[in-house]
Amino acid sequence: MPKTVCLIGRPNVGKSTIFNRLIKEKKSIILDTPGITRDRIYGTVNYKDKKFDLIDTGGIDLGKDDFNEDIKVQASLAIEESDLILFVIDGKEDLTNNDFKIRDMLIKSDKEVIVVANKIDNKQREDNIYAFYELGFEKIFAVSGEHNLGFNELLDEITKNINVSSENEEDDILKFCIIGRPNVGKSSLINALLNEERVIVSDVAGTTRDAIDTKFTYDHKEYIAIDTAGMRKKGKIYEEVEKYSLLRSMKAIERSDVCVIVIDASTGIIEHDKHIVSYATDAGKAIVLVVNKWDTVKDPNMDIKKWKKDIESNFQFIPYTKLVFLSALNKKRIHMLMPEIISAYENNHKEIKTSLLNDIITEAAALHPAPSYKGKRLKIYFVSQTGVKPPKFTFQVNNKGLVHFSYERYLENKIRENFDFTGTPIILQFKNKAEK
Repeated sequence: MPKTVCLIGRPNVGKSTIFNRLIKEKKSIILDTPGITRDRIYGTVNYKDKKFDLIDTGGIDLGKDDFNEDIKVQASLAIEESDLILFVIDGKEDLTNNDFKIRDMLIKSDKEVIVVANKIDNKQREDNIYAFYELGFEKIFAVSGEHNLGFNELLDEITKNINVSSENEEDDILKFCIIGRPNVGKSSLINALLNEERVIVSDVAGTTRDAIDTKFTYDHKEYIAIDTAGMRKKGKIYEEVEKYSLLRSMKAIERSDVCVIVIDASTGIIEHDKHIVSYATDAGKAIVLVVNKWDTVKDPNMDIKKWKKDIESNFQFIPYTKLVFLSALNKKRIHMLMPEIISAYENNHKEIKTSLLNDIITEAAALHPAPSYKGKRLKIYFVSQTGVKPPKFTFQVNNKGLVHFSYERYLENKIRENFDFTGTPIILQFKNKAEK
């Protein structure tokens, strides 16, 4: 498993800027859910054929209000998940009481710490870093997140003990995660699935700190199930850990091919269910929606219609996803889950012949030409599939500025009508013909 690194520090020292520099993209998660009031972001850093997971956390403040307590809990969890801490400080300012409080917290964690002095963009400021040895940590690196300075030296240090990424035998095994909000029955579902007649669980289950991986055989093929509900530690931080379980879900999503998102039939759909689904779609993963606790439903035949309508209304952004109604408790309809996981995986990896694709799109454009805009009309010259996981289609056009979102949706629907992409997002990309 790759090393996990987290960014810790007081507010406004530039952690998010550093995070974006390291993962080489802008990424933000904002939750409306009570109790998770500040971004906590997870990404993967690739550097010189080496790879590690990176966590950004909210700024830790000395304030005593609930908001700051929430951030401290999230930061404590991030520290616990990590092998290495990047303690970010403001290189333009003197050390504060906050910095020393965070220092004390990090010393107690007994984790490896590198101090990252941010906003160091000239020689004079570089000389100031010697004052930061007062924190008591051996390694201090000067960087400027804003000006992209000092990151190669920092990355060399972070990755010095990480092995070069290589393909291994598990890369060909379908990996799926069971995710969802607290108490929807994630662990019960995975136990029910692994106890199904056609499933043979390996004697040795691979485990990680952030989730429990179980290798098993289904219909003579190997699979890996990632259960994010697994917890092995007790203590104050972990009493309410489900409330802060986003980090585990994000890491599980990144490592999975298929995300099985569990919704509770006894409570109905809530806003957080939608957030969880959006993380999976943003990551381009195949999705299966499971409505668990179907045993609590009084009239299954009537309720299934109502549920389908509710899901269609609440999850308009994933009309392509298959629904499985089941009960992990009594194992009813559990046999329907694995075939849908396999199907979603295959569609996420599906490749379409270029000639077939162009026939479909040419016919679609002839049947329903793009609307004109200021006397100009979109022309599609050629389309090809340029990626999988998820499937990606690149259209060569006369002017990509003429692509209206409604016409893009029309083209996506035409592709889906002709090829089975159930369970996976697909990406449509438009390039002007002269663009390389």
